[in-house]
Amino acid sequence: MIKIIYGPKGTGKTKIIIDEANAKVTSAKGHLIFVTNTKRYMYDLHRDIRVIDTTDYMIAGEEALCGFVKGVVAANNDNEYLFIDGAARIAGKEIKDMAAFYYMLDKLSEMNGLTIYVTCSCAKEDLPDFVAKYL
Repeated sequence: MIKIIYGPKGTGKTKIIIDEANAKVTSAKGHLIFVTNTKRYMYDLHRDIRVIDTTDYMIAGEEALCGFVKGVVAANNDNEYLFIDGAARIAGKEIKDMAAFYYMLDKLSEMNGLTIYVTCSCAKEDLPDFVAKYL
C-alpha cells in the first residue's frame, strides 16, 4: 500500500511524515525505514526507525533511486514501513516524470507487504494520475 502526503512547499509535509513514522513505532512488528536527503530530521525520529540520508550515497536520477530503495528493502526480510521524504527532490526530477518510480514502489509494496509513505511537493490537483490513484 502506498500513501501520499502532498502539498505545496512549506506546508508541513515533512512534519506529517515524521509524526506518522513515530506513531507507527509502537504498533510495528517489523522494521521501519525513513529515507530522506538530509540529516536535519534524524533526531526528530524515534531511535528504532532506520534513518537513511541519501546524500551519503550520491544518488543521481530516478533509476538510481529505484535501485537504492530496492536495495534498502532487500537488506531485511521483515520490513513493514518505508517512508520517503521528497522522492522527486532526491531523484532530481519533477513528479510528473517519475511514473516508473511509482510503478516500482507499487510492485515493491505488493511483493514485500510494505506500507510506503511518500511526500510530494505539489497541490492535489497537480498530482499526476499515477500518483493521485494512491490518495
